[in-house]
Amino acid sequence: MNPTTTIDRRYSDPQAVAVTWDETRTILESAELFWICTVRSDGRPHVTPLVAAWFEGAIHFHTGAGEQKFANLRSNPHVILLTGCNQWDRGVDVVVEGDAVPVTDRAVLERLAPAWAQKWDGRWQLTAGDGGFHHDGSDEILSRVFSVAPTTIYAHAKDPFGQTRHRF
Repeated sequence: MNPTTTIDRRYSDPQAVAVTWDETRTILESAELFWICTVRSDGRPHVTPLVAAWFEGAIHFHTGAGEQKFANLRSNPHVILLTGCNQWDRGVDVVVEGDAVPVTDRAVLERLAPAWAQKWDGRWQLTAGDGGFHHDGSDEILSRVFSVAPTTIYAHAKDPFGQTRHRF
């Protein structure tokens, strides 16, 4: 599904053009690291880095059941995932907004697992288990998998500065 793409002139240089959906999707597909922002039960934000994968029109991540982001998602599924370039004058930063939905179906998990093997140097070897992923073939550590179908994705270009909105 292709989004509606617009540039927000309020936050863009006059010469800026919208970042295309193809360019934004390429950034999501190739990103080695994302930052996820969740909300704690007391309303405070929680931000942490993670490896995520863009696959079949959504961004997916996994986490241990004992981690803070997992606890946060139990009471509030709203998330923001961020990736991009930390240089102020080059690259494109991407912000994904949506709700994190648990993925437990084994067939879906089996399709998703190979997406992580392409990250970094291939050390993310995951296998589908009962309701989540196992790492490196181990049956001991099960991580819970979440899918975020984006509602809005922002692409912030830096040269020239421009804010693009992809709305789904």
